[in-house]
Amino acid sequence: MIERLEKIKERYDEVTRLLSDPAVISNHARSKELGKEYRELSEIVKVYRDYKQLYTSMKESKEILDHGGEAELKEMAEMELAEIQPKLERLEEHLKQLLVPKDPNDSKDIIVEIRGGTGGEEAALFAADLYRMYTRFAEQKRWTIETFDWNETDKGGFKEVVFSVSGEDVYGMMKFESGVHRVQRIPETEAQGRVHTSAASVVVLPEVEDVEIEINPADLQIDTFRAGGKGGQNVNKVETAVRITHRPSGIVVACQQERSQFQNRDRAMKMLRAKLYKIKMEEQTASVAAQRKSMIRSGDRSDKIRTYNFPQNRVTDHRIGLTLYNLSEIIDGKLDELIEQLRLADRTEKLQSGVSTVS
Repeated sequence: MIERLEKIKERYDEVTRLLSDPAVISNHARSKELGKEYRELSEIVKVYRDYKQLYTSMKESKEILDHGGEAELKEMAEMELAEIQPKLERLEEHLKQLLVPKDPNDSKDIIVEIRGGTGGEEAALFAADLYRMYTRFAEQKRWTIETFDWNETDKGGFKEVVFSVSGEDVYGMMKFESGVHRVQRIPETEAQGRVHTSAASVVVLPEVEDVEIEINPADLQIDTFRAGGKGGQNVNKVETAVRITHRPSGIVVACQQERSQFQNRDRAMKMLRAKLYKIKMEEQTASVAAQRKSMIRSGDRSDKIRTYNFPQNRVTDHRIGLTLYNLSEIIDGKLDELIEQLRLADRTEKLQSGVSTVS
């Protein structure tokens, strides 16, 4: 592990030098690529430096104990050693997790679909809450959001809403949100004050480029229709909204956000490519998935991943057994702690399952 970490540090130093090279600075694509690599290496190098510093201190303390000396000095060395060793073990474990190969899709932008499930109007209102939660989280991360398609209810809920999120490492942060989200609370329509349970499904798809998935134009049925504003307002008089059906798979996508039919078609094709890519990836990993059931699952809609209990201000993620009592903050978009715990559990699970850390 140390040998690999030294190579990573050498590469980090090289990338640091390259980023100050005028030739690289003037090449936007190259500069962006190296900047991304620099950020990825920085975390590993920082932890490795802390590890080396503690390791040096541990060796010095052991030398004092091994070669004798004043009793007071030996006592100080023993105390320092007792403090250093658990820290060193934690850093070593952290480094092992950081060396687990990253999902190549982690740096990609995403398309998110949220649909109200069981619970009628209350489920639609919860779907709208989830949409706002992710929107606020994205705003805090300075990511960009575009809403493609929606089906809004009279009370402001969403039967379904589809949107994209663009930014740095978006899929890596958001991929564990896929699955069924359950809510327990008193609905606005409940006169008796009883707590009801409703659900909404979330699907997070990585955006893919044209070269990653081939689509035969002959397989597509493209229909246009009039787009309407949220709540049924500002109905367009021109058929700018686009619905695309992929005949071989039966997948249907739609976009009504833009005033231009061309732009709506372009965004609908993005959604279609993402869905076909997901099917392709699932087929490729089916044999692996059958052998190894991951703690953090793929996000199939049948997976009930999380419960939001409003009366108790509680959020429970069932995949990792994590319960937090700050629902009001989480539903307001403060998802960092929850997401970081999921990412940590995923890295730990991969490490324990013997995923290679050699690239």
